Amino acid sequence: MPSHVSRCLAYAIQCLLTLRGFRHAFVALAGVLLISGVGFAQSFGMQDVERRARDLSKATYVKPDTNLPAELKQLKFEQYQNIRYKPDQMHWYGRGMPIELSFFHRGAMYDQAVKINEVSSDGVQEIRYRPEAFDFGPNKIDPAKLKGLGFAGFRVHFPVNAPKVKDEVLVFLGATYFRALGKDQVYGLSARGLAIDTAVLSGEEFPRFVEFWVVRPSLNAKEFTFYALLDSPRMTGAYRFILRPGEDTAVEVRAQLFPRDTVGKLGIAPLTSMFFFGENQRPGQEDYRPEVHDSDGLSVNVGNGEWLWRPLVNPKRLLVTSFTTANVGGFGLQQRDRDFSNYEELATRYDKRPSAWVEPMGKWGPGRVELVQIPTPDETNDNIVAYWVPDKSPGPGKPFELQYRIFWQKNNEQRPPMMWVAQTRRGPDHLHRIENSLTFAVDFVGTAPPPPANAEEGRIAVSSHLDNATMLQSRLERNEATDGWRFTMVVRRTDPAKPVEMRANLTRDNKSISETWSYILPPE
Repeated sequence: MPSHVSRCLAYAIQCLLTLRGFRHAFVALAGVLLISGVGFAQSFGMQDVERRARDLSKATYVKPDTNLPAELKQLKFEQYQNIRYKPDQMHWYGRGMPIELSFFHRGAMYDQAVKINEVSSDGVQEIRYRPEAFDFGPNKIDPAKLKGLGFAGFRVHFPVNAPKVKDEVLVFLGATYFRALGKDQVYGLSARGLAIDTAVLSGEEFPRFVEFWVVRPSLNAKEFTFYALLDSPRMTGAYRFILRPGEDTAVEVRAQLFPRDTVGKLGIAPLTSMFFFGENQRPGQEDYRPEVHDSDGLSVNVGNGEWLWRPLVNPKRLLVTSFTTANVGGFGLQQRDRDFSNYEELATRYDKRPSAWVEPMGKWGPGRVELVQIPTPDETNDNIVAYWVPDKSPGPGKPFELQYRIFWQKNNEQRPPMMWVAQTRRGPDHLHRIENSLTFAVDFVGTAPPPPANAEEGRIAVSSHLDNATMLQSRLERNEATDGWRFTMVVRRTDPAKPVEMRANLTRDNKSISETWSYILPPE
């Protein structure tokens, strides 16, 4: 320890021992911290954001300012995409850090400003908007009119595919939406900080992150920490994010929520994706692509040893379903089909879209995983939402804390410790030709546990259940092509105006050896 630091520390101790007062001691200790380079800025953390969120919750909600120059407000989405942050202007560029930041310009639908601060040993300082840091492309925009405009969001760059190339691994843009990438992945589904009253007739409320604090990383950093302040008419919140980029990029989230008012339905750790058509649902018109989706199913670890798989659909009307859990073990929207030939789309590479798995940290208690499926006429709309809803939403003035991790996966996707559903195929019943009848083929793959050595049976069977349908035929057979099992059934809908719910899982000696296939056929 340097001599001048030692003298300050000795003086502080002397003040306390000689009862000269806490004020003198505090001044001396402050000197120790500042001289040693620690400073009070490094003590900025979750407690500071929580204090801001708590104070904000006691104040009247103020709508964000959306004023923009006309040339930015009137931009079409394609024109907005032509505005790019210059690579040599990235935050922390040229400092030898593995992490760099770039920023999104305001414009088009992204008309709300987000304040972004840097936390370092120098203090907390706002990262200022500079128009010269942007390339506006062919857009006719006068930088002189943009003074103090602010940012719409930010990107995080870190090498995950090659050691010397800083890839884009995380994006925050619009409301509380964010997306992340791991190795050899391309952007697909999104996560959100919070969902309020999704699929409720009164209308959904979209909380937004209004301010961020990014912590300057060390020269050998493997992770990146930052904080965010959330605000909406009925909720405020303090968030801490820890980004750990890699083959499966992880984002650790800690949130402290402060309700301003009563919330009807609180959606925790929401995921948003797109399903247009797939192997279980053909498009309404000819399309050269066999499948078009960012995710093909919802996986739920119920928490009692049971795992569920619900294939996604593009319904004709809004479809909301849920799975009740006493203590959910995890859930996620997954892209299980990784074969390029099943998409045949060179530009979008749906086969490389990540799956997102939400893993609670600690016990969340009783609640439900809810799945919202919205009709969409094309692939440009995100029409799938999944989140966890607690049985009891916090009331006004009652803070609510939770922690979880989101894993963005491709090669190491979360799987149940048993056999799982590889695909669901659906088509007309060509055999019986009975009205309202359909054929379903469900493939289970994975390693089945060996049968007991002394068991005569030990055979694999299938357990199934139908609601609002009659089973006309069923068959379970070995699928040599996948080294798994295929369950095929022909069903007839009872009431076309009601949904059909189907469940099936593999058993051996009356014990489940697979996740449960849980399918819903929307009403006609």
